Amino acid sequence: MFDTSERPVVLVWEASRACDLACDHCRAEATPGRHPDELTTEEGKRLLESAREFGEGQVVVLSGGDPLKRDDLAELVAHGDEIGLRMALTPSGTASLTRERIERLADAGLRRVALSLDAGDPAVHDGYRGEPGVFEETLRAARWVRESDLGLQVNTTVCERTVDELPAVRDLVADLDAVRWSVFFLVPVGRGATLDPVPPERADAVMDWLHGVEAEAPFAVKTTEAPQYRRIGLENDGIAPSDLDPGRGPPATRPSARAGDGFAFVNHVGDVTPSGFLPEPVGDVREDDLVDLYRNADLFGRLRDRDALGGKCGACEFRGVCGGSRSRAYAVTGDPLASDPLCPYVPAGYDGPLPDRLAADDGSGPAGGDSPAD
Repeated sequence: MFDTSERPVVLVWEASRACDLACDHCRAEATPGRHPDELTTEEGKRLLESAREFGEGQVVVLSGGDPLKRDDLAELVAHGDEIGLRMALTPSGTASLTRERIERLADAGLRRVALSLDAGDPAVHDGYRGEPGVFEETLRAARWVRESDLGLQVNTTVCERTVDELPAVRDLVADLDAVRWSVFFLVPVGRGATLDPVPPERADAVMDWLHGVEAEAPFAVKTTEAPQYRRIGLENDGIAPSDLDPGRGPPATRPSARAGDGFAFVNHVGDVTPSGFLPEPVGDVREDDLVDLYRNADLFGRLRDRDALGGKCGACEFRGVCGGSRSRAYAVTGDPLASDPLCPYVPAGYDGPLPDRLAADDGSGPAGGDSPAD
């Protein structure tokens, strides 16, 4: 059984914080120029070798900013592949993502590419990404990815500006023959702090709709920073809170990646944090052992301890399978163990304080028809 106290499901390395886009939700507040203290090629290779110590087949995602800003990207991918890592990439959808570069990365051993589509309407997507033409460039790159026999993942950010677009994006994901749709629920950090998130009741309705999509679609559906998706799935399956071990959840539950628990992040200058959205460093890969930090850092240990959670998350019967977004709790309250303000669920018998809502409920109730925005 996969033990997330010993190794992450996913390790993300922010290979560069530089990016030519200025996306409205960018947690990194990326700018075009590269940081002078970014990990060098040799330091990057040592980081990958450290990641290999977690075990064979460790997934490493090269992220950003835009990792394409590095001219050593294929060399890094090849090194990771040679030592047994499963290498993935989350590039920006710009003109720099050419067919030739995709083919070179595929030849180097890349396994999967994740591209962002936040709307089915080009004007909405381009407006959100801060650059005209990005929508078409992303679609073109997605087709090249599939032609190179790489796994294609589509990432979508959910906030008030994009939630109406989800059905159209779902159709695009299917048309592009993607293997996974990763739906990210906004964490108010970086530039994203200025955006309006969906209110908690609508978030639950959207996730219920996503479960319906997952049941019928030819691709997998994954949520990011929205572990309540798993609670909603159990409720839909008729599993009552009394059926659960709050500390662990049902044995059939597959490993999930949450900040510090199944997920770790290394930023562009080598700081190790539980998540890019929970930027509290526990060490530095230039000086510290990555595996030791993941397994033994105090913050990572507290994030893995469901009994350490506060507020209604700590009292919740679903905490073993959910646990709330620790990144969002930290962004909103400064306490990574506080209740996740995106979740409307109140545990039976809980009479303690409730978190402030991220946005006022619009009274829409559950999703209706084909749209999660109704």
